[in-house]
Amino acid sequence: MKRLLWIDISKGLAILFVAYFHFFTTYFQHGVLPPADWTSLGAGALSILRLAWLKVSGLGFHAVGVFIILSGWTLMQSTMRRAESGPIGWSAWYRARFLRLYPMYWVAHLVYLLSPFVARLEPVDDRIILSLLGLRFIDIQMNFMYLNAAWWYFSMLIQFYLIFPLLFLMARRLGPWWFLLIACAAGFFARYLLLVVWQLNGLWVLGGFAVCRLPEFALGMSIAMWHTRSTARAEWFLLRGAGLVLGLILYPAALQLYNGLYEYIFVDFATGTCCMLEIVGIAGIILLFKEPAKLFGLVGVYSYGLYLIHQPYVIWLGLRIRELPIWMFLLICIPTLAALSVWGMLLEKATNTLVNKLTSFRKPARA
Repeated sequence: MKRLLWIDISKGLAILFVAYFHFFTTYFQHGVLPPADWTSLGAGALSILRLAWLKVSGLGFHAVGVFIILSGWTLMQSTMRRAESGPIGWSAWYRARFLRLYPMYWVAHLVYLLSPFVARLEPVDDRIILSLLGLRFIDIQMNFMYLNAAWWYFSMLIQFYLIFPLLFLMARRLGPWWFLLIACAAGFFARYLLLVVWQLNGLWVLGGFAVCRLPEFALGMSIAMWHTRSTARAEWFLLRGAGLVLGLILYPAALQLYNGLYEYIFVDFATGTCCMLEIVGIAGIILLFKEPAKLFGLVGVYSYGLYLIHQPYVIWLGLRIRELPIWMFLLICIPTLAALSVWGMLLEKATNTLVNKLTSFRKPARA
């Protein structure tokens, strides 16, 4: 499948935003921002920039929603192209997808256990078995954030992969917008049950029960269908500034959804969509510059590796530089993210190469 560079750039921006957010929150004592009397800062440009930086930095976790949307997008796009050449062999599809997911996920566990300079905040015990299987939603309170909190996303992703054939067939039959409407209704209803009716652990809504994040995933699938049918129109909206402006206008309203229990049902979808419009819009700007586009696109191609390994490293370093001034944190942040991007890329590339070699031995030779 031909890759879309701007999708890779968007993935690169999203994973760097997530990694930066984890570094930022650790530096500020796990999310406790430095005390400041904002009313006394005045209207100086420097104070406004500082406030804007702190506010935007605190929204880094919204990029997880962007990843859910882009995952639905790329999975739908690749599967539609495969369907054009004939019936989809779902057993082969599952095999390819899980060979893509699990080996690097296991390598990330090995890196966590053996690598220096990582924060080990929990003991290694028998919970690691469920972690290796990706079944972190079992006994969710104890396992969902175990060892590396960022790995919760993996347990959600495998749930989406398991139900994807059903979602794919529904989307093809109903069309993108009816499918999105029904998927949103199912996702919001699940969130209503878990948040309001049963009031279970919030980790289920975060992604322990993947249907709660189905609206974002289905949005990505629907946009992929729209992009296939109206490529020029979709790219004009997403990459030429219209989506970027719309996201900026809607973002303040989306943030207000944090202020109530019923409103919270819709907040992840709203903030993820707005953040996606911003990140894809910025990707459209980066696309105009050849070398930066290649760089961020490369980070996006190997964003999975960076996602799996980054958090223990930035927590370890963030805990050790708390006493440094903010300007030094910013100077340290850039080379740290660059080094982690390279490390994640090398690990993912080596893992994929090894898996490809091992699986090629089992393929029957052609006459």
